[in-house]
Amino acid sequence: MTGHHGWGYGQEDGPAEWYKSYPIAQGNRQSPIDIVSAKAVYDPSLKPLIISYESCTSLNISNNGHSVMVEFEDTDDKTAISGGPFENPFRLKQFHFHWGTKHSQGSEHTIDGKPFPSELHLVHWNARKYATFGEAAAAPDGLAVVGVFLEIGKEHANMNRLTDAFYMVKFKGTKAQFRSFNPKCLLPLSLDYWTYPGSLTTPPLNESVTWIVLKEPIRISEKQLEKFRTLLFTSEEDQRIQMVNNFRPPQPLRGRVVRASFKA
Repeated sequence: MTGHHGWGYGQEDGPAEWYKSYPIAQGNRQSPIDIVSAKAVYDPSLKPLIISYESCTSLNISNNGHSVMVEFEDTDDKTAISGGPFENPFRLKQFHFHWGTKHSQGSEHTIDGKPFPSELHLVHWNARKYATFGEAAAAPDGLAVVGVFLEIGKEHANMNRLTDAFYMVKFKGTKAQFRSFNPKCLLPLSLDYWTYPGSLTTPPLNESVTWIVLKEPIRISEKQLEKFRTLLFTSEEDQRIQMVNNFRPPQPLRGRVVRASFKA
């Protein structure tokens, strides 16, 4: 767990300690944040978000020891987002989740101080302007992450294909083929959103992200959320540590303005 740039979500290596290896943790545009809905500014010039995930180019599902992630082929703009606050389309690279031990916590962003049981992050990069994901991740306008809240309700049919694959990636460092999954099925009906300039929520915590946080949550069942908690932070040979509470708490706003695409 420890060692150079070893980071995690435990007592010793958790979010409160990250600044020691990643001083940007104390920067001016860190994420996540608490979105105070009454303080968000409606911006009529914000365009609707266009999510074109027509050709589903998913490649694999993996456990990186911090979350469960699905990666995409990102050689063209076929799976991309545009509109919103963006000039260029941003290509989908991967999506992953954050969740808690219990329903009262798990999301990274909070709304008026309220957390959700889980949060989905769809990570995109500006391929018109930057040659590689790595280059984009280091630039202030390089990344766009769409955050979707998950709440408990009835079963989400499309989520089953995902949670049914978790047994293959139970341990840290495991990966399995996971083809033709279209993440459009994980989006709510309404694409109303809040947007603000922020950062990656995991080390290296680069301040390179334009955040799009969707107002409407999606619902998954208790049983589906339980499947997330069967994953492990640890490798097969280690003492098992359940993968839960893999979220960073809200960071100071430091004068940033959160804009809303909708009238409150």
